[in-house]
Amino acid sequence: MLNRLSPEKRELFSRIDEILFYKWDPISISDTDWSRDEYHPYVPKLFKLALANDQPAPLAAYLNSVTERRLQLKANKPHDLAIAELILAVKERCLDLSINDY
Repeated sequence: MLNRLSPEKRELFSRIDEILFYKWDPISISDTDWSRDEYHPYVPKLFKLALANDQPAPLAAYLNSVTERRLQLKANKPHDLAIAELILAVKERCLDLSINDY
C-alpha cells in the first residue's frame, strides 16, 4: 500500500504510526522494551479516516473502539479526541507541504 502513495501521504502514514505509539499508547508501552509494531494494525484505518474527514469525531470513535473492543480497556475519550485532533493537524501539515514546497 505504501508504495502507491505520494511522498506526502507516506509521511502522514508514518506520522500516524508514531502518534499511536508515542502519544496515544493506551497500554503504556512506548517507554518499555515492548515491540514497536504493537499499534501498526490500526494505522491503515486511521490513515483512511484522516484522509476522508476534517472533523476528529470519526477518528476518535475508532480509537475508542480499538481501546474497548480490541484492547479490552476503558477508553479515555478526551485523550482519544485529542489524538484525533493531532492526527488531523499533522494531516494538514503533511498535505500542505505538497502544495507549498513544489
